Amino acid sequence: MKNLKKVISLFGLSLLIISCQDMDTPELGEYPKDEANLPAGDLRFFVPFDKEGTQLKYKFAEDLSGYPCFTPDNSITQAAGVSGQGFKGGGAETYLRYLNANDFASKATSFTVAYWAKNSDSDKTEFTFALTSDNWAKASMFSLFEGDAAKPTVKFYVDEQPASGGSDKWFEWPSDPNLSGLYDNQWHHLAFVYDSTTSGMTMFVDGVSKGTKTWANHGPIKFNTSKINGFRIGGSGNPSEGWMKSWSGSLDQFRMYTKVLSQMEVQDLYTNKK
Repeated sequence: MKNLKKVISLFGLSLLIISCQDMDTPELGEYPKDEANLPAGDLRFFVPFDKEGTQLKYKFAEDLSGYPCFTPDNSITQAAGVSGQGFKGGGAETYLRYLNANDFASKATSFTVAYWAKNSDSDKTEFTFALTSDNWAKASMFSLFEGDAAKPTVKFYVDEQPASGGSDKWFEWPSDPNLSGLYDNQWHHLAFVYDSTTSGMTMFVDGVSKGTKTWANHGPIKFNTSKINGFRIGGSGNPSEGWMKSWSGSLDQFRMYTKVLSQMEVQDLYTNKK
């Protein structure tokens, strides 16, 4: 009789745990632990969006670590990319969630973030990615796009969140006619290159420099990795904020390097659709 009561009690406890499970997080066993055995090199995060798999989360898996994305919202789809298949955005608050950006944040004193993007003119502020954290934006790094087809605005934000004080920077290309054509619903290659030796961020579009913005006398980036808690592609760190809309267009070949890519290397990514 005591054994029967014990079994009933354990069964009831199991039901309680299941009923209280946070359904916004992956089920136990769905996602691997943060123990990736990464290859050597400067490329520290790469999503081609066209890996083999029966489910979208595996087709959108990160290539170096093999980690899948969390189960995508069903409004996000796989569509024709610049090379193979790509990502097609869904609703205004949907995005792809990853465990992290591997070891990018701990190694990136200088860095390059490069990807292919395709979108039409929009009157909204849309985010292509966010390295999520616990600050006002819920992100230590992101890029956003706004403005119109004639004069697009592109912004790249970095927040180091040091233990004392504060250090953040907006690298901005506001209402820039030099970027016209960016919202023509065609594929364009973007690369954001931060060089710690010059404290400059250069934006390349289709292999061509669109100008360098300087973080005066800043030097190496020092992300506070204890604050970083995830990585998102196609969305912001805080999509519940009305202005932080997710990317409604397409993305492909998302790469993050812990080095300064030269213009020739950026041109190679563009020319060879990498």
